[in-house]
Amino acid sequence: MSTTKLVDGPFLKRFVIACGVVPALLLLWDASQGQLGVNEVNYAIRTTGLVGLIFLVATLAITPLRRLTGWSVSIAVRRNLGVFAFSYILAHFVIFFVWDRDLSVGSTLTEIIERVYLWFGFGSLLLMVPLAITSTNAMVSRLGARRWKLLHRLAYPAAIAGAIHFYMLVKSDKTRPLVFLGVLAVLLAVRFLPKKKRGRKPRDFWAGELLLSKITPETHDVKTFRFTNPAGGLLPFKHIPGQYLNLALTIDGKRVNRSYTIASPPTRNDYCEISVKKAPDGYGSKHLHETWTEGQRIKVSAPAGKFHFAGHESDRIVLFAGGIGITPMMSVIRAMTDAGWKGQLYLIFSVRLVKDIVFKDELARLQAAHPNLHVKITISGDVDTAWDGARGNITRALVESFVPALQSGPVMLCGPDRMMTAMRELLVGMGVPDAEIHQEAFISPKAVEAAFAADTEVIDETVERSVTFKQAERVVRLSNGLTVLECAEDAGIDIPSECRSGICGQCKTRLVSGKVVMETQDALTRADRARGLILACQARPVRDVEIDVEIDA
Repeated sequence: MSTTKLVDGPFLKRFVIACGVVPALLLLWDASQGQLGVNEVNYAIRTTGLVGLIFLVATLAITPLRRLTGWSVSIAVRRNLGVFAFSYILAHFVIFFVWDRDLSVGSTLTEIIERVYLWFGFGSLLLMVPLAITSTNAMVSRLGARRWKLLHRLAYPAAIAGAIHFYMLVKSDKTRPLVFLGVLAVLLAVRFLPKKKRGRKPRDFWAGELLLSKITPETHDVKTFRFTNPAGGLLPFKHIPGQYLNLALTIDGKRVNRSYTIASPPTRNDYCEISVKKAPDGYGSKHLHETWTEGQRIKVSAPAGKFHFAGHESDRIVLFAGGIGITPMMSVIRAMTDAGWKGQLYLIFSVRLVKDIVFKDELARLQAAHPNLHVKITISGDVDTAWDGARGNITRALVESFVPALQSGPVMLCGPDRMMTAMRELLVGMGVPDAEIHQEAFISPKAVEAAFAADTEVIDETVERSVTFKQAERVVRLSNGLTVLECAEDAGIDIPSECRSGICGQCKTRLVSGKVVMETQDALTRADRARGLILACQARPVRDVEIDVEIDA
């Protein structure tokens, strides 16, 4: 199986949490076994202080790492690292206060006053208290992006004070404290390097042309379109099962953007496929079905989307698909079976008519070859056609009889809105936590497509445009191709943000009117785009725009 993006945000967070918990568990274990040495209290104080300083320096390394490498997903763990740094340094002080000073406030204060190295250590802890208090998303929103960032620059003096405390504490070999001071000096120096141009695509996002090499009819109204590298060999990008690609189409002389789930697995990385249903009123799907021919070159950008499953997240995945919503599920199923994944795969697939069953034969072959793949297809209509499988809508009884002990996720839903709403209510009623139910909708972009300019549209940076911040009642003149976020910051208007690469999604805000172009949209789901949400860090106005800065995204 492809290792594409195995180190994604959720995985990286779990890894950091594991790294943060292990030292504490080892210290507690050694203490319970009497293995802390002759001076147990001193050993515990020094260990917690050293681990806390390591996490604090790691926290400060995230921004330089992201700037130098473009690894934007690392931003997802910065606050986790900071919380662990504060926790260990707080534990460092608590052990000192409780066991070394016997809970004596007077003795503790006297010790801090008389010993200079404790000035720096205690000062570092005090500087970190407001950082820990404001480490939640709610506090980021309450403080506003600008004030939050200014406040969290206290992490640098806190780290410097901690390293000086360590240096003054050590009496003989000062190699380790000098290493910490040297690393901090490098991290501070990197902050003064010229910044890379904002809006750069993340390294795992690609845009260009692919060759339409094969068109395969699947059913009466579904075709599969296969893309390959025009130069031959592997695809120029990698994806996670469940993600989608974006197509830049020209229909009736107009530029139209459409997104389609990648139905093929990343394990077959010499091609990718989309399977598209021809909808009666589908502007894009009709174009694909009626005009595309093998041998064309198609403008594609990929991958995108956070609706995915790579196999490492759990040892069981339950998939619910309705109609053409089977496409992301096929990517997951194909990837897991290709890789010989040992977990359990459950698919419940609902269609209205027997002739609507996409990938019917392939699912049967895969189920026969892989005992851990369980497939249940139910027909909601079509009473006149012979069918020996389940009939009717998906019910609790059907789910309980098919999936054993379904009281936890992950669960993936994809299909019509009505179906997914009903399924979410059903699953939550069965005890599945709502946070473990993930869904992707196929939403027509008609209502919002006019808001997004073609990605090749040229922005005339000599022409000023106005940006109206609706709730703030501010109108700002914008020039020089600034993003909405940069414009807001220049005007003193706070829009929460972090990565500035279109990855974290903290700067989602609603475009009320006007047009913008966004180089990266990875943090936006189809539902976000249907609501008119944009990424302020990526959005560059093509014409006058109005922004609702109070949107709860």
